[in-house]
Amino acid sequence: MAKKDLDWANIGFAYHVTDKRYVSNYKDGKWDAGTLIDDPNVTLNESACVLQYCQQVFEGLKAYTWEDGSVVCFRPDLNADRIYESAQRIEMPPFPKEQFIDAVDQVVKANIDWVPPYGSGASLYLRPYEFGTGVVIGVKPATEYQFRIFTTPVGPYYKGGATPIAILVSDFDRAAPRGTGSVKAGLNYAMSLHSSVLAHQAGYAENLYLDPATRSYVEETGGSNAIFVDADGKLVVPKSPSILPSITRRSIVYIAEHYLHLTVDERPVKFEEIKGFKECGLCGTAAVISPVGRIVNGEEEILLPSGMEKAGEVIGELYNTITGIQSGKIEAPEGWIHHVC
Repeated sequence: MAKKDLDWANIGFAYHVTDKRYVSNYKDGKWDAGTLIDDPNVTLNESACVLQYCQQVFEGLKAYTWEDGSVVCFRPDLNADRIYESAQRIEMPPFPKEQFIDAVDQVVKANIDWVPPYGSGASLYLRPYEFGTGVVIGVKPATEYQFRIFTTPVGPYYKGGATPIAILVSDFDRAAPRGTGSVKAGLNYAMSLHSSVLAHQAGYAENLYLDPATRSYVEETGGSNAIFVDADGKLVVPKSPSILPSITRRSIVYIAEHYLHLTVDERPVKFEEIKGFKECGLCGTAAVISPVGRIVNGEEEILLPSGMEKAGEVIGELYNTITGIQSGKIEAPEGWIHHVC
């Protein structure tokens, strides 16, 4: 077999139907062994719980080709942990963590020709997800579930890749004060779609959400966590119970402390503080790190000193280091790289 004939450097962040996907079903109190299938379509009863009450959680991770031709995934054990915890919060039977890693291995190997070649700037995106297939009509959890993983080769999440973007402070809230903001569930992302469309129509790449209780603290965007660099060069990372616990953000904090020897300040961050910060970036599996040059809040415009031409010094170093680790150019901390084949 050979790599698919794609323009790897220009595929964008889009869905491509690949060869195989992994499927496992939960019935009678247990998960089956799981299998690989060809059909990309999902067949559900019209009253399936996922359709009626949005009982669904998901993940996102990537596979990379290294220079020696091997294929690896970046910290899939943390994805296994997070979807396990997300499922518990939505009253779903968690998918076993060891089976999750095995499913990742199976689906990557089965789609090996879709893993972009080394040096292309692209990767194979994996989307694990679990949803309620059991029929319900009253408001309650389902009794049957399905877990799946599909793959698609992708380029940068934000158009322009590492070129700074402009973001808009949303008038809407992403999550409730004691709701499910920290859970990676489809219902949270549905909440962000309307404001995302409005932001895109106004020419912005993304929304920035403030805390739902006081609207004075920075939360995150519709698809990424936010990080900042203050005037003293410290990495400032917003902390909130309604922010999604990003695996990329967690990795960036470690890299900042142990690779770049920066001081990291994880704490609640008031929006007003941004006016004194030097740099901003959005981080997540899909985006990795996308620099932000401009933040608009109503009539107020904040221009980060790092500018709109290129990433600031710290955000740029963080980006280069984490992508270097993912691509095998920089030695990774123990346990961060999972070798598939």
